This record gives sequence, structure tokens and C-alpha cells, in this order.
Amino acid sequence: MMVQALFALWLAAAPLPAASDAEVDPATINVVDAIDCRLNTDSYGALTMALDEEAKRRGWRPVEGKNPFLQEYELPQPIRVGEGWTTRRIAFSANALLAVLDIADPKTVADRIGVTNTLPDLSGQGVAAKFLGQHVVSDETVLPKGEEKFGTHSVIARSVSTVTSHPGKTLYGCSYATDVIGRDGKPI
Repeated sequence: MMVQALFALWLAAAPLPAASDAEVDPATINVVDAIDCRLNTDSYGALTMALDEEAKRRGWRPVEGKNPFLQEYELPQPIRVGEGWTTRRIAFSANALLAVLDIADPKTVADRIGVTNTLPDLSGQGVAAKFLGQHVVSDETVLPKGEEKFGTHSVIARSVSTVTSHPGKTLYGCSYATDVIGRDGKPI
């Protein structure tokens, strides 16, 4: 719902694909590949645009959550992601697909994949520790060619985080961000 609306807004502003670009069939996309950053932004976009239909077809059960920024699903079977972590719960955010892991300490996950926390450690100040980190897997800029007015800047990043709505859980996954850029390479 919200994820699809945000992606639709991006899609409306994105340049039209070249006629030779093949359409991506969302039914062929493996959710583990999406979580482990093995897709391109077009493939991830195809999955999110067909999310309601794909969730039904795949037997994903929507989960009501406390976080309005996450659209969660329980999967019919566990999946194995990253370094062998398993889960039956996934969550979509505005530009990411995340595995909801039953791991209380995010450093357990982050240390294994080389991600560091970008937030200050406030645990000694009576504030619950928060974790947010990422490792950029791909950073690609496609400038407009010929008569085109727009290009794209895409960043695919592996992420590890915690959110207060999911105590005792670590979110591990991949973000797929695309900005529309002008001829000067700057975001529009």
C-alpha cells in the first residue's frame, strides 16, 4: 500500500525504459535474492509494483504491525538469508526488503557482513541502543543520452537495523534507491 504508492511516485518521474529493455516478471523474482542484494533496481521495482498480487500468489500472510513504515508478511515456509539466518517474517519499507530476524543483538549480524553502526552509542546515557548501518553494494549513475532529459542514480545497499516497534529483532536486508537526475547529474 504505502510502499507501492511511494514506488509509483518514483516510477512516474523515472525515465522510460528503452524499447530493448525486457520486462521483468515479478513471479520469477526470488525473495531471498531481493533481501541479499542480488537484484537490480528494475527487478526490485517490478516486485514492489506487483506486491499485493505476488503476496497472495506466494501465500504470504499480511501481519498487522505497530510500525506504519513497514509492510510485514509471514511466509508459509522459512527462508535462509545472508550468513545462514532463517526467518518466516519479512518487511517492506519505502525502498527496502528486510528479513525480520530473531536476533536481539544487531552486531551479531553486522559484524559478519562488515556493516558498522552509523548512530551514536547512547546506551550509557539511559537510552536504548539503536542500530542503523549499511554497506553499499552498487552505486550507478546513468546520465541522459541524446534527446533524453532525465537519467538515474541508483544505489543498492545491504542494511542492518533495529526499530523500537520490533524489540529483540534485527532487520537485515537490502535497499534499492533510485533518484531521477538531470543532464548535470544532480537530483531533480
